[in-house]
Amino acid sequence: MVQHASLPRNDAGIATALGVLKQQFGERFQTGQSIREQHGHTTTWIENQPPDAVVFAQSTEEVAEIVRICAEHRVPIIAYGTGTSLEGHVNAPAGGICVDLSQMDKVLEVNPGDLDCRVQPGVTREALNTHLRDQGLFFPIDPGANASLGGMTATNASGTNAVRYGTMKDNVLAVEAVMADGRVIRTGTRARKSSAGYDLTRLLVGSEGTLCMITEITLQLHGIPEAISSASCSFPSVDAACQTVISVIQYGLPVARIELLDDVMVKALNAYSKLDLPETPLLLLEFHGTEAGVVEQSEIFGALSEEHGGVGYAATSTTEDRNRLWQARHDAYWAMLQYRPGARGIATDVCVPISRLADCVTAAQARVAELGLIAPIVGHAGDGNFHVSPLVDMSNADEVEKAAGFISWLNDLAISMDGTCTGEHGIGQGKRPYLVKELGGATEIMRAIKVALDPQDILNPGKVI
Repeated sequence: MVQHASLPRNDAGIATALGVLKQQFGERFQTGQSIREQHGHTTTWIENQPPDAVVFAQSTEEVAEIVRICAEHRVPIIAYGTGTSLEGHVNAPAGGICVDLSQMDKVLEVNPGDLDCRVQPGVTREALNTHLRDQGLFFPIDPGANASLGGMTATNASGTNAVRYGTMKDNVLAVEAVMADGRVIRTGTRARKSSAGYDLTRLLVGSEGTLCMITEITLQLHGIPEAISSASCSFPSVDAACQTVISVIQYGLPVARIELLDDVMVKALNAYSKLDLPETPLLLLEFHGTEAGVVEQSEIFGALSEEHGGVGYAATSTTEDRNRLWQARHDAYWAMLQYRPGARGIATDVCVPISRLADCVTAAQARVAELGLIAPIVGHAGDGNFHVSPLVDMSNADEVEKAAGFISWLNDLAISMDGTCTGEHGIGQGKRPYLVKELGGATEIMRAIKVALDPQDILNPGKVI
């Protein structure tokens, strides 16, 4: 378990705030050990640092009141959606109050003619798409987990569709946010573009709960494509698969998804999802468009893949087969854990310019082999983003040390290639040591923004900066 230092606690202020909140929220105020630990970090090897209490909010007004109480007594406050973040985002290193937003789960407005909607932060991406389906619309950002849209906005989530539809920052038109003093602001309108002052929307998207608490999101939607086709293609090496991805992007082929899996990941998926894919590096793809357009895209990809040794290219447009293939991809984390029972999966991510993808992935594979680790690779290869996940026996100190060293090495490698230490997981606690390496003096500007908007450092302290 990776240890992170606790921050100084304001025990007197916390005790006072707990008393006030308990009186105001009754049964929606919880201090049980299990529920507090559930709302600390649990999905990777970062230690769990639970809050002192959890409050279940049901409206913007309630969130604002909780923030005002915490501000008055200088008590840390952490927003919580579904807990699927991977870098310690919801830990409470200084104690304090966790605000669970899962009960703020209403789709407030859908405007089909304008392709947008307003949602509360507790709405999950799957729930939104179920709500939209009968109107011929969908929201494309798909990080894998059924995350809350508030959490996805706070971490600038992306995922499998990012190569075509972008990330959260490209699909959020405006947010309603509670600031550190309890003020409620709205950062924009439903207009598709604006030159009205500073771009506060994109400042708050990806701020990981350190600048505000997001209580409403206005999202851009897309029409469900007329035709969708999924495909798989095997390759003799990860390098060959990556070279194919580079060719696809440079050609300008408008793939909706293009996912990379190494041979270890394919073996794990075959066992977990009962598939029979060739156990060599694999690309999974999806094409969106008209019937004719999808056929053309598929044929072009087939030709490009052959140039790099691709074999067994197979495409399908049936909903059942497509869902089976992509459900297996979304189950990759659980498949990895089953591949080495008893091990802890340490999911990390980096992102590099597409022209450096092959170099970075093959170097990572070589380093894993050198260290004797088991570390499946899976990635959103179309935008140069990939994940290496060492499967670690946490009782083996030597193995833990090797895994920690590998993750540090990988972050440094990506930065040296003019890439980033995190393409989508965010900084949280786990990536903090690499932020200055990547951005240098720009982090001081971030710090100045944090101090200006949250001078008491009560919003998710100990994260990012």
